[in-house]
Amino acid sequence: MSGLRVGITIGLHHEAETLWNNGIKQNAVFLAEALRHCPSVGSTVLVNTTQIPVTDKLPWDLTRWPTQTFDDAKDSLDVLIELGGQIDGAQTAYLKQRGVRLVSYCCGFEYVHAMESVLFRKPLWGENLFINQHYDDIWMIPQVDRISRSYFEVLRRLPARVAPFIWSPMFVDARSKDLPENGRYRPRGGPKRLSVIEPNINIVKFCLYPTLIADLAYRARPDDIEILQVTNAEQIARESLEFISLMNQLDIVRAHKAVFLGRHDTPEFLSSNTDIVISHQLENPLNYIYLEACWQGYALVHNASLCPDLGYYYPDNDATKGAQQVLTALDQHDAHASWYRETQRTMIARYLPDHPQLVATYDALLEDLVRRPLR
Repeated sequence: MSGLRVGITIGLHHEAETLWNNGIKQNAVFLAEALRHCPSVGSTVLVNTTQIPVTDKLPWDLTRWPTQTFDDAKDSLDVLIELGGQIDGAQTAYLKQRGVRLVSYCCGFEYVHAMESVLFRKPLWGENLFINQHYDDIWMIPQVDRISRSYFEVLRRLPARVAPFIWSPMFVDARSKDLPENGRYRPRGGPKRLSVIEPNINIVKFCLYPTLIADLAYRARPDDIEILQVTNAEQIARESLEFISLMNQLDIVRAHKAVFLGRHDTPEFLSSNTDIVISHQLENPLNYIYLEACWQGYALVHNASLCPDLGYYYPDNDATKGAQQVLTALDQHDAHASWYRETQRTMIARYLPDHPQLVATYDALLEDLVRRPLR
């Protein structure tokens, strides 16, 4: 087995769409980078499944990451990995009659999306739900295994396999190149600035526990904390009476040392506004923001059980232990900031697209895939 031609789907929404603000498209690029290192892979291409034309307006290197429409790519593939855009029944049938293997690559907490859509009447697919019954394999990243495995397997009628999580600093580096010291953490004297950067669009990554952790730290050491900044929270801080009422119980809010902000560019916000990042997740224990913050040397206080060796870890939903880690960062981080950054980068290497074990695992997944009969 060698020279496999692999496509990875994306879903463009306009001709000049950036990769930076879309985690799914970044995931597709990271996967393409990893597959380029696999001995069995001859070529990779990003395959757009929407009607948006593929032109040179796309702001990424089309030589490094070739991008085609489905119609242009469909006759030049041995494997199609459906990641960021879905193909339909007719497109599936066309690929199958050509002997193309089809993989469902699951990198989102889809069970939560479905649950919230149903319970809170948030339209997701309406009557147009199409679940493909003809995948040859399901690959899911480790952080979605625990909560979504059965959701994937039952509906797709196929066992799922865990595939390695992939991350690269390429986007962070590109966005940080013009920032002071390329966006890396710079120790500064005086009270520290705490930041919470959860997206606050569902229960998985929400700002409430980080604010509780910040408040406990503030109660213990008010003179050592300059401000708490909660991004992606401006709207709920204006419109949700429940959120407003909860926040008004906190000492750090009552002392006017907390602000609730809109959306910000992460590398710039870290560089300009942040000393310590406080994070919390529910059933999604590995996220890009953790790696972005740690790669750049910022103190990250988090409960991500798949990477407890990164940053300053606290278990589960334990706000007291989270606050203790904030205090540890206040006391110790600046004294070993350079060592911390380089240590973090060494540990993050296991997720990089050229890591030997990661590449070998993807090569083995492809080898198993092409050896099995088509479904």
